[in-house]
Amino acid sequence: MDARDLALRTSFLLLTVTGLLGNFSLLYLYLFLYCTGYRLRTIDLIVKNLLVGNILVLFSSGFHNTMTNFGWHHLSGDFVCRFFPYVRVVGRGVSTGTTCLLSVFQVITISPMNSRSAELKVKALKLVVPSVILCWIMNMLINVIYPVYMSGNLSNTNITNRKSFGHCSAVRHDETADSLYAALISFPDVLCFVLMVLASGCTIFILYRHKKRVQNILKVNISSTSSPEIRATKTILLLVSTFIFFNTLSFISNVILAVFNSLSLFFLKTSAIIIACFPTVSPFLLMFRDSRMSMLCFGRIKHAESPKLVRRM
Repeated sequence: MDARDLALRTSFLLLTVTGLLGNFSLLYLYLFLYCTGYRLRTIDLIVKNLLVGNILVLFSSGFHNTMTNFGWHHLSGDFVCRFFPYVRVVGRGVSTGTTCLLSVFQVITISPMNSRSAELKVKALKLVVPSVILCWIMNMLINVIYPVYMSGNLSNTNITNRKSFGHCSAVRHDETADSLYAALISFPDVLCFVLMVLASGCTIFILYRHKKRVQNILKVNISSTSSPEIRATKTILLLVSTFIFFNTLSFISNVILAVFNSLSLFFLKTSAIIIACFPTVSPFLLMFRDSRMSMLCFGRIKHAESPKLVRRM
């Protein structure tokens, strides 16, 4: 084992363990709030599904790659090569879709109150659960090709007509079929990226207008370091930039995996690390964003209900 291979294996293992601990910890904090009688906000349902999607990505990638890294090649049969890649891509799709839904729902929530926006907010509240369910169903259907065409190398004596992914392989199609499949799996990602960028831009614009309105009413200068609107804007920019950066790299690697037939093990391991980055980082960004989680982590939540905790979004 050379130094580069050891560094990749160590990095992936650290990412997986850290990400699983972060996602399970945040999910536990949400369950703790619910079990202790606090009323969770509607946006918390979206976040919990995002955490579940992250856990699926990290668990499936971590388990499969750990078996390969430790030389347990005899376990790379058809079931392993079909089940874990399918769970990973479904989890990644749910993670992307719920992050997009989170951004869209947020901009609707903070939009200026009038009769039209009030009606839109009511409709948005009713559509959250169906949207989350639709996100799961769509990703399970779109990615059903993984268990259909993937299999282990041990069960295939002739692998010349198959696309190799290390100890797993897939049926090799012509360039047209591969391009169409790459476009199919890319369309939801591209759509979510565009919607999230537009929603985040609208959110920043609304917060900026709100700050200017407050300045005009109070006739005082609001400090950029203490303004809650500025802090919220910086948090949104952080979430958006992190999501777009990591998922753009993940999107590119997925397209390469779908189009090209012969890929090195180095690229496959690097791709696995890239895919694990956002599920690892996102729960810590969400903890930073949600003051309730910070209060829980430092043990400052009182048993009495707080208006901040029971407020619905």
